[in-house]
Amino acid sequence: MGTIKVENIRVFANHGCLKEETKIGSDYRVDLEIKANLQTSAKTDLLQDTVDYVFLNKVIREEMAQPSYLLETVAKRILNRIFKEDTMVSKATVWVSKINPPIGGDVEMVTIKMSDKRKKQK
Repeated sequence: MGTIKVENIRVFANHGCLKEETKIGSDYRVDLEIKANLQTSAKTDLLQDTVDYVFLNKVIREEMAQPSYLLETVAKRILNRIFKEDTMVSKATVWVSKINPPIGGDVEMVTIKMSDKRKKQK
């Protein structure tokens, strides 16, 4: 088993419960950690034998582009797509952070963290 991290992906998106948030948009940071068997790719040196982090970045950017009220919804969509589209991923954790959230006060960011595992096949 091994770990791949894609960290500090900066995205501008239109998430939030306030109309202003969805209209104006704001800056977000997304971090992703996946677990997969990396032993084969370590031997073969072939991209097809690993989880492509270009694919992971693409999923994050596409899902962040779809406005949602809650960051939890976006995080769940990211996880669902990763498990659906890459069978090598056994576990994934995503952090979605809103930079400078409009919550009154000096707050650098608000972050939600969500993890999921591949469901066992029956």
